[in-house]
Amino acid sequence: MFGPFERMVAGRYLRARKGERFVSIIAIFSLVGIALGVATLIVVTSVMSGFQTELVSRILGANGHVTIEAYAGQKIEGYQPLVSRILALPHVIGAVPVLDGQALLSTSAGGSRGGLVRGMTPGDLNGLHPVADHVLAGSLDAFKGDDAIVIGVGLANSFRLRLDDTLTVISPQGAATAFGTIPRVRAYKVVAIFDAGLNEYNNAIVFLPLPAAQAFFQKMDGATGIEIRMTDPDLVDGIAPALTPLIEGKPVWLRDWRHANDGLIGVLQVQKDTMFIVLGLIVLVAAFNVISSLIMLVKDKRADIAVLRTIGASSGAILRIFLMCGAFVGVSGTVIGTIIGVLFCHNIHGIQHAIESLTGGRVFDSSVFMLTALPNTIDWGDVVRVVVLGLILSLLATIYPSWRAARTDPVEALRHE
Repeated sequence: MFGPFERMVAGRYLRARKGERFVSIIAIFSLVGIALGVATLIVVTSVMSGFQTELVSRILGANGHVTIEAYAGQKIEGYQPLVSRILALPHVIGAVPVLDGQALLSTSAGGSRGGLVRGMTPGDLNGLHPVADHVLAGSLDAFKGDDAIVIGVGLANSFRLRLDDTLTVISPQGAATAFGTIPRVRAYKVVAIFDAGLNEYNNAIVFLPLPAAQAFFQKMDGATGIEIRMTDPDLVDGIAPALTPLIEGKPVWLRDWRHANDGLIGVLQVQKDTMFIVLGLIVLVAAFNVISSLIMLVKDKRADIAVLRTIGASSGAILRIFLMCGAFVGVSGTVIGTIIGVLFCHNIHGIQHAIESLTGGRVFDSSVFMLTALPNTIDWGDVVRVVVLGLILSLLATIYPSWRAARTDPVEALRHE
């Protein structure tokens, strides 16, 4: 498409000579603008994709793919035979009975906050990898008896709790007396502190042995839910027909991980798409800079274009020369921006720590977000989208100035020379 003659002329136009540096400086700024726009778009979309991927991964690691939940105030009685039948279903690799209850968590020092108390057997808690694999203090071997409790690192830091300290659990659903309902109050000893990587787990969820939770919430031999894990989270649609006959007549309902977190995942996707559109405008602005620089180059080279036309260069050759000039700026800016963006994503943690050391502030506050660290997952599909956007906009920006150059009348151009 581009012959040696056209490549030679385009190369000479791109190299600044004395008296022509202003046009080249404009072209350099256009290249830098496209590079920064592409790099910013890659970094932001990669971080947003990392948030979504990491959050879904950790939510699936800490919760079941499908949950059988009892209605409010109800319990699942005789859950062991039901668990055995669920485990016999295809693609099911785990079924964990749990007993959840809302309670007020407090300490003798006076701190208090609401939280979720979850009852699980020691074996099931050891199989909960976000908790079992990230125990910071203590051991899950001590998670037994009627006075043991396991808490997250966020709750431990807030209440200044250490191993063997006591945490008081208060349930508003207590015993009814002539003077009203008396809340149930029980103190438990902290036997382990974990960091699940999810702010919600670290700050608001505590674990009790299942018999102790059943005694505290007065649901003996019962559970409030059964969390089912499958070989593939995307197979949840196929498990519902098989579960329906097993739970028929019981005061329960089914919920899968997508419905439980559809609001959060939907918000993240909307934010990601919105940021892509907004930051894509940066690349669009840089593309307009390419138009400006090419128009200035065409005006500056009117005499050259006229000479080229008079010695036999076709209008198509002139069009391709200036297309090459603009394409070089756009393609070079896109490639440089892609390299910068990918390198930034790979080193985002080091850059974060360096900025925090220099400013003394915090780039990523885990108390605001559900994750405890800034994700650096690169979604190569998003990178390809950004590269394609940068190339298309920068190449489209070259069409009009190149067309103007090709339509230059050599007689009019040389009349005033």
